Amino acid sequence: MTRGTRAEQRERTRQALVREGRRLFATLGYGAVGLSEIVRAAGVTKGALYHHFSSKAELFRAVLEQVQEEVAERIAETADAREDTWEQLVSGCQAFLTVSTDPALQRIMLVDGPAVLGWSEWRAMNETTSGRHLAQVLGDLIEEGTIAAQPVEPLTHLLSGAMNEAALWLAASKDPGDLDDTQNALVAMLRALRVT
Repeated sequence: MTRGTRAEQRERTRQALVREGRRLFATLGYGAVGLSEIVRAAGVTKGALYHHFSSKAELFRAVLEQVQEEVAERIAETADAREDTWEQLVSGCQAFLTVSTDPALQRIMLVDGPAVLGWSEWRAMNETTSGRHLAQVLGDLIEEGTIAAQPVEPLTHLLSGAMNEAALWLAASKDPGDLDDTQNALVAMLRALRVT
């Protein structure tokens, strides 16, 4: 077996573990999933799992990173489709709420993420993905004069926290109209920031 082939096999094994871990964490929740179940679903041994991840929490972290990157990409695609910076902010924030209504993403990203990794690590991961995009667009709007001059970091955390809380509330909601109502409330809240 050549080195390239072994490296490719290792990567396929890692991908299978992340894929199956993600599926199981999304459907059952972190606490209900055992390592035996993950390796069985991935078709690998526990030794193969431990070659890539030192623990279930480390595998979950890789899954959460993947989920957060995908969410950030979807938000950025939606926002970047707009030319106007204000519309980028509004459409990006609305896209976050829409994407986060996916139950599989909610459980991994908003429920188990902070519980498994701890609030500080979860926040740090969030800041490097969608939080980074939010801070960028808010900074651009402040620079343009659309939003009053103010420190970007606290504003980013306030808006991010409000949207995360709304996403958690939507996760428990039984009324499909709540997403539209929440997005409308969010737009009204964002408009209050606008000075031009």
